[in-house]
Amino acid sequence: MDRFEDVNVRAAGLARAVPGAESVAGIAALEGLELSATARIDALVAVARARCWLEAVQIAMLAGLQEQPLTCIPGRPDALGDFLETQEQVACALRISPDTARGRLVEAQQLTSRFPTAVGLLAQGQVQIMHLKALLEHTAALDDETATRVEALVLPKLPTQTVGAARKAISRAVLKADPAGAEQRHTRAREDRRTTLQAHPEGMAWYGALLTAGDAALVDAAVTAHAHTLDADGRTLPQRCADALVELVSKTGTTSAAPAPTIIVTVPYDTLIGTAEEPADLQGHGPITPAQARALATHPGSIWRRLLTHPATGQVLKTDPTTYRPTTEVTRHVIARDPHCRFPGCTRPSRRCDLDHVTPFNHTNPHTGGLTTPDNLIPLCRRHHLTKHRAGWHIGYQSDTGNVTWTAPTGHTYTDHAAPAA
Repeated sequence: MDRFEDVNVRAAGLARAVPGAESVAGIAALEGLELSATARIDALVAVARARCWLEAVQIAMLAGLQEQPLTCIPGRPDALGDFLETQEQVACALRISPDTARGRLVEAQQLTSRFPTAVGLLAQGQVQIMHLKALLEHTAALDDETATRVEALVLPKLPTQTVGAARKAISRAVLKADPAGAEQRHTRAREDRRTTLQAHPEGMAWYGALLTAGDAALVDAAVTAHAHTLDADGRTLPQRCADALVELVSKTGTTSAAPAPTIIVTVPYDTLIGTAEEPADLQGHGPITPAQARALATHPGSIWRRLLTHPATGQVLKTDPTTYRPTTEVTRHVIARDPHCRFPGCTRPSRRCDLDHVTPFNHTNPHTGGLTTPDNLIPLCRRHHLTKHRAGWHIGYQSDTGNVTWTAPTGHTYTDHAAPAA
């Protein structure tokens, strides 16, 4: 084994090793050495995992300061004074504001007391600090026992999820662990609905609204549908959406009827009829409460369509059309199964993606190539559709699990795990 190959092997080993002081020393030893492209990716992974380990070490140190704060006045116990003294010294030591220091101290104490297993995964480099912050944020209103149930629900898949996917999974787990409380919190939050107007430079302004997730989806769908009826006239779709909003609200636009808005809510049938309280999923938003789902389902003009899912995996079962261009049914099926682009980490909604044949379609003899079935179709945004066809990239789709594995030109593999239907 020559020296160059030895360095690359060391980098690959560091990417797989449990992070700690030894792996940090190994990473430092790579500095200045010649690395291949593959080894540089491995080194990046090793650095990221080591950083997670250091985050866990810092959390433990901060939590220790919370449990045994620095003494404000020696020999005179003063809980508030001691905490403030600790806060000030942490702020000075880390060169952060006192408020930020207080937040980190409280956060560290909550993480170690509420989610010790998740902190353990951070120390092993399996999750990022932002995963843990999301867990804290979404369980802030829960008692310790309920928060522990949420942690147990999400931990098995947390190491494979992006932070965005984890947030949706945690939201769903909160609804499952505390359905009654979730309905109460939504009812209270609904009282805060309002519109906002904020000045912006260059003669512009931001206009927005805080709405329930269902109402926001209806507004967005109506605006988008109307935007598609407008002549482009050199305008992008986002520009037409802004103009469509003005037309729909002010009634200054065309008098032609806009298409009916379409939103997609996936909800278990038992929840729909009120015999169960499983969370539903609002496409483009994420988990919503059962009551919200039932309200949308009974909205005037709502259309119900049945989706059969596998009882173990939650994956939508297949249909079998064979033409090159997907039928409406097949398109609806794939979009319901895969809510976003299937490139790892990409969150572009599938309704704005291309439906790509995993195995290429044979236009001359369709039966000898990849068929236009849900098993052979995945949504890819235009950027990642082009990436798939770039030299050196390969993908594999597992129809039984719904997972998509991408192999990069460097040989590294990345898996986008399927999102089960509600």
